[in-house]
Amino acid sequence: MRTRQEVISLLTTTGIIAVVRAHRHDQVVPICEALIGGGVIAVEITLTTPNAIQAIREAKEELGGSVLIGVGTVLDAGVGRAAIEAGAEFVVSPILRPELVAVAHSTDRPIMLGAYTPTEAQLAHEAGADFIKIFPAEGLGPNYIKALRAPLPHLRIIPTGIARPEDVGEFLKAGCEAVGLGSLLVKQSILREGNWRELTRLAHEFVAMVRKARER
Repeated sequence: MRTRQEVISLLTTTGIIAVVRAHRHDQVVPICEALIGGGVIAVEITLTTPNAIQAIREAKEELGGSVLIGVGTVLDAGVGRAAIEAGAEFVVSPILRPELVAVAHSTDRPIMLGAYTPTEAQLAHEAGADFIKIFPAEGLGPNYIKALRAPLPHLRIIPTGIARPEDVGEFLKAGCEAVGLGSLLVKQSILREGNWRELTRLAHEFVAMVRKARER
């Protein structure tokens, strides 16, 4: 199992976390395979996915180290522990839940706590969060990140809920460590149709966007 620092390095190096809210738990492995084929190796399986813990376990068993599986939408410590025991290598909460930090760090896993305001973001940092999940990012935009990081440059921010492809690069240029992409990447139409080839194509596109944004 990778260490906390190794996971942090992978998340920031790759720059994309695919946020997966699958319709069925048996979709998770083919989704991960399609994303890996497109160059996206970090996958956050949200607990809104049916039988999410089982899906995490199956993905780790079948794909091993080729994928970086995390658990998302974690709201309480018990479920967070169960997901880690199933193989989750990072933990994500959409809200500011400080007690989750101890759960993740006690097993050498990084954690991302949710925030929307500067006060929430700073409190998440002070609680020990490795990353701050700015959510939903759609209503705030890249300029908000620039404004937030001006007085708080120590915050390691990963926005999720991005609505437009053209904003992905702008968030990275604004100083974000990576981006979390949900329905912008793992589209509902792809999930309905099981069009994993299209998912691989989109993953390639977003990986190229990240690379281009970081070259500037």
